[in-house]
Amino acid sequence: MSNNIRNGALVLADGSEFEGELIGADGVVATGEVVFNTALSGYQEIITDPSYAGQIITFTYPHIGNYGVNAIDAESRSVFCRGVIVRDLARRYSNYRSEGDLDSYLRARGIAGIAGVDTRRLTRILRSSGALAGAFGASDCATLLAAARAERGTDGVDLVSAVTTDAPYIVGEGARRIVAYDFGIKTTIVRHLAQLGTVEVVPAGTSAAEVLARRPDGVFLSNGPGDPAMLDSIVSEVAVLIGEVPMFGICLGHQIIGRALGADTIKLPFGHHGGNHPVKDLSTDRIEITSQNHNFAVDPSSFGRLGRSVRMTHVNLNDDVCEGLEVVGERCFSVQHHPEAGPGPHDSTYLFDRFADLMDGTTSDDHHQEH
Repeated sequence: MSNNIRNGALVLADGSEFEGELIGADGVVATGEVVFNTALSGYQEIITDPSYAGQIITFTYPHIGNYGVNAIDAESRSVFCRGVIVRDLARRYSNYRSEGDLDSYLRARGIAGIAGVDTRRLTRILRSSGALAGAFGASDCATLLAAARAERGTDGVDLVSAVTTDAPYIVGEGARRIVAYDFGIKTTIVRHLAQLGTVEVVPAGTSAAEVLARRPDGVFLSNGPGDPAMLDSIVSEVAVLIGEVPMFGICLGHQIIGRALGADTIKLPFGHHGGNHPVKDLSTDRIEITSQNHNFAVDPSSFGRLGRSVRMTHVNLNDDVCEGLEVVGERCFSVQHHPEAGPGPHDSTYLFDRFADLMDGTTSDDHHQEH
């Protein structure tokens, strides 16, 4: 880690200013939608989650970087977030798995960060005002304010095209054939799917006809960044697949399924980003602690006007946001939270078993009750 102190500032679009010390890539003015994540660990997985494309991540946990970084914990091929904000970047890292420090990791990937920020004050602003555009760097505050106010944020923006794979690839082996749409898929999700069978990960623009031509046993829709309302072409293809083949969606995949059914999606004030959100499974009344990362959500009040029978299966106990849906009789379900939990608790991993049951043509009710 460099010992050279680079003073800088963070300015939000509402004019709020914060002093700090610049870390990561040098000579960069970082701009993006500023959000906060409440996880206590897993900072490398969070930074490498493609769902953060277009966003600057604020870590509410004060000490970041203390156990270093390694190649295994990266959740994607690159870093797609716009920047990182921390209170205290660890001067030393120590862990038997570590291969380097966070500062150098960010520098190598061209990602800027700022440390020494009063993240408690920043989080209170974001919690009260909702996610705000921001900018940080070595420039004066007036320049940073102008950059923040010029930032589009994630509303009305297609960010999936920036993170999806360029070409199909295959992971795992097994009798079940799974086609997984990559809208910004996390590596941990791919690992879970690969335990179920042979997984072919395909670009976001793959047509329904191309998917069905592969004769899959199941189709998976991944997490990803941005506004689901900007993905009409993808939504149209998914609408064709619903009912044709077993389908499971997570996060953005859940929202895409909702929109493919004709449901509305809404933007939450500051989203859900963290590893401790309580979710209730409405079919069992079981409470699960979940990992989450999303700014948009499916509006369950729109289910009543849909042509299909759709029911909400999970609900967030903090704010009643729809956390899951099922298309009754169509072998299609999805959740807003992350059952793969990289990082986070593993309370919801049974959902991958449920997907396997659907592909095998068996019911998951007995298996689910066991959990």
